[in-house]
Amino acid sequence: MIPVPGFEGRRVAVFGLGRSGLTAARALKAGGAYPILWDDSVSSRMQAEAEGFAVEDLTVADWAGFAALVLSPGAPLTHPKPHWTVDRAKAANVPVIGDIELFARALAVLPEAQRPRVVAITGTNGKSTTTALIGWVLKQAGLTVHVGGNIGIGVLALPPPTREAVYVVEVSSYQLDLTTSFAPDVAILTNISPDHLDRHGGMDGYVAAKARLFQVLGPNAIALVGVDETESRQIADTLSSLGPRLQRVRTLEASDEPDGYVALGRTILHAGQPVLDLTPARSLPGRHNAQNAAFAYAAARALSVSHDAAVKGLMTFPGLAHRMEEVGRLGAVRFINDSKATNADAARQALSSYSSVFWIAGGRAKDGGIEDLSDLFPRVTHAYLIGEAAEDFARTLSSTPHTICRDMATAVRQAAADATEAAETEGAQVVLLSPACASFDQFPDFEARGEAFRAAVLNLGATPFVQG
Repeated sequence: MIPVPGFEGRRVAVFGLGRSGLTAARALKAGGAYPILWDDSVSSRMQAEAEGFAVEDLTVADWAGFAALVLSPGAPLTHPKPHWTVDRAKAANVPVIGDIELFARALAVLPEAQRPRVVAITGTNGKSTTTALIGWVLKQAGLTVHVGGNIGIGVLALPPPTREAVYVVEVSSYQLDLTTSFAPDVAILTNISPDHLDRHGGMDGYVAAKARLFQVLGPNAIALVGVDETESRQIADTLSSLGPRLQRVRTLEASDEPDGYVALGRTILHAGQPVLDLTPARSLPGRHNAQNAAFAYAAARALSVSHDAAVKGLMTFPGLAHRMEEVGRLGAVRFINDSKATNADAARQALSSYSSVFWIAGGRAKDGGIEDLSDLFPRVTHAYLIGEAAEDFARTLSSTPHTICRDMATAVRQAAADATEAAETEGAQVVLLSPACASFDQFPDFEARGEAFRAAVLNLGATPFVQG
């Protein structure tokens, strides 16, 4: 745990007692604060009381006595409308912050010579893979590395800071909205595409939240920005005063921008020169993973990891569950679990990685559905549609062969049968789960959806894939 100083003996309101809320309360208490907790869930309040925390109804509290409100990232700060705790806090002139801001303040009070280094990653897609990949590469290079934030362990639950440590932290747009002093040493924006627009009041608000990652950069900080999209290119342009400390990362050749990193196929170039061939990296298929690898390589080099050590780490990365994860093989058919693809842009990355696929898609659709993927429909040998979006996706697919299957088990069974038949005459085939949808119509989260896919595949007698 990372104790949070600065609130000694003061009352701090904490709303939302999920993973980040309870962890923040523990860290505040360890730093000498007196956290006052509340949640709409009775069971959450009971758990907090069982840990010995003060639980008070914040609807009737005296807000003038609070030094801050630590808000769960799941509660809206501004849109569709501010959470009622935000209104109460602002009326009492109480600052509203989150766990990433507490983390930043805990590090800021340390003498400069004792501060650990921080790598922070955000973006619409790819941030979890990039976070895990950077953590893996740095660990393989012998560094003391702590990985957490929006992935895995809450940031304040990570080990206390030491001078030699490196924190690799994934941060969401919700978390960034609640920061004012977060100052990573390496700040990474993977990409931007429409997502969570209801929580940010539209695309402009979403882009502004992502840009907050760069609001406080020290004199030696490095910014790595993916510039395949217009919005992220505009953010990079606002950082041009950083000079060589800004490195653009792209997957498309740009002759007028020779600086930075370019991922072309399986080759990564820096300043126009090839630095690494990703062909042996089996856990990093596709253009998007080449870009993720470029971010990881650049971050490692920024932290003085040698070229050879960075490359070795990339080649041995085992991959992340539910992100282009091969879960098994049945004869000449491979089954790929990309359940994390909860929007069309993420599904685009997966579909672009294969020349032909048997595609399982559907769930609770995001705005626009899969219309933006129409240029990739020729790669779809057959689509198997599940969940609430099945009928809408069927209309969008139109003449592309498709079957409405409703549930995961049926989709996997039919896709496997069709792919096996095709393999007899056409060779190796791929069954791809890349839903382009949220999971909440049938599953509690994308992890549960991915595990349902894995179970259905293995139930057919497929051989589980083992890295190595």
